[in-house]
Amino acid sequence: MPLLKYSEDRLPVTVFFTITAIDFAVYFLVGQPWMVVAYFLAMIPIKALVSAWNHHHQHVPMFHSRALNRVLEMSFALQTGASTHAWTLHHVHGHHKNYLDQEKDESRWRRPSGETYGFVTYALWTATTAYPRAYRVGQSLPRIQRAFVGYGLLTLAIIVGLVAFKPLNGFLIFAMQPVISLVITVAATYLHHSGLDTDDPLEASRNYTGRIRNALTGNLGFHTAHHYRQGLHWSKLPELHATLEDRIPADQIRH
Repeated sequence: MPLLKYSEDRLPVTVFFTITAIDFAVYFLVGQPWMVVAYFLAMIPIKALVSAWNHHHQHVPMFHSRALNRVLEMSFALQTGASTHAWTLHHVHGHHKNYLDQEKDESRWRRPSGETYGFVTYALWTATTAYPRAYRVGQSLPRIQRAFVGYGLLTLAIIVGLVAFKPLNGFLIFAMQPVISLVITVAATYLHHSGLDTDDPLEASRNYTGRIRNALTGNLGFHTAHHYRQGLHWSKLPELHATLEDRIPADQIRH
């Protein structure tokens, strides 16, 4: 039996582990502060893109083996700030079930007053509350919640240790970088959903069909299709989008 569930994940997984290897190489081998800062800045957009793939993995785990999935999730956590089962709870069991109800949505874009959050306010507030909200969702899913807490604490311990051993390198690469990636990740949800107050799942998401964007994010631009069948592998989303496109409002499809 192959290690991966889908052969399309072979290249992405290789890239994720390679980035982690480079992170640790820079952490241990680079002593000049300016070079570490330059690396940190250069990796911001790259790790923001990795966040999209972490999202996909939380919907459809990439490996057959649970142990290999946990190893991959540790790699994701150190790059994106979302540890094992963080998005499983917050996003899969939270946002996807509640995104049509702005009183419950874990990624709600509407204030209690009814006004829409500003982009920056939404991104910072949703990122800040992501872990508490994930924990609350886990109260009805105790097995997943235990794993979320356990691996979250392990991830935190590793980051603290890395920062303590080499403060500048550890802080920029393994502490600050994941925080920035987490903020960028939740900001993408705002672009997909903000202001679309509807009960119809075919009208509740913006779609971005550009080839480059979707190649880099694993077809996350086909967002209506993703919400329509959240358990569908990312490689199948364009095909599903094609069957739904005529039913999606034209102004919610951007090329």
